[in-house]
Formats: sequence, structure tokens, C-alpha cells
Amino acid sequence: MKRYAALCSASLLLLASNAMAVGAIAVDKADTSKEPAYGFSINQPDQRTAERVAVQYCQQYGGANCKAIVWFQKCGAYANSKRYYGYGYGSTKDKAVRDALNMCQSDYCKIVVAQCQ
Repeated sequence: MKRYAALCSASLLLLASNAMAVGAIAVDKADTSKEPAYGFSINQPDQRTAERVAVQYCQQYGGANCKAIVWFQKCGAYANSKRYYGYGYGSTKDKAVRDALNMCQSDYCKIVVAQCQ
């Protein structure tokens, strides 16, 4: 019985830690002559860390003025074209993707990344 209680406690802790995971999207939208650099993070312990990691990835991909534009707790998506970008988030990947494409507002936008944690 003690072993069962310990297993249940460990399972609850694991579920709680995943439920608290945070993701973020960062974009460098300063240079509109090329595709915006972006960064994406998931499974981070808090909002601040998620945003920092996303900004770091954005900088690694050539962004000089990267800023975190959104954070999320379940699913996130980022779409872009040469001049436009959009992001979405929500309880499902489909919702995040739809919102990102709608926000991008260009027929040339495509989903670059969409993930759930």
C-alpha cells in the first residue's frame, strides 16, 4: 500500500510539473526587408525563463532586436512570410495554427513551428 501511495504521489508531481510548463515565442521584427528571425521555447519552468530562452534562440538565428511577443501554457504556433508574421496559442495545436495564420494576414504565410507541451 505504501508503494502504491508513493507511486501516486510521484505521478501527481510529474503531472503538476508538466501542467506548469510554459512556452514562448520571440521575434525580431525590426528589419522588414527579410523574413523575421524568431525563437520558440517550450517546457520551461516559468514565463520569464520561457521568454528568455525564446529570445536567445531568436538571436542565434540572426535577430538583433529580438523581443518575446507571447507566452503560452499548452500549445503555440508561429507563421511567417517575407514581411509578415503571426502567432497563436491555445489548448490544441490546431487552434494555435489557425490563429497564427489568421494573424499573419498574407497568402504567403506558412507555419514555421507549432508545438504543444
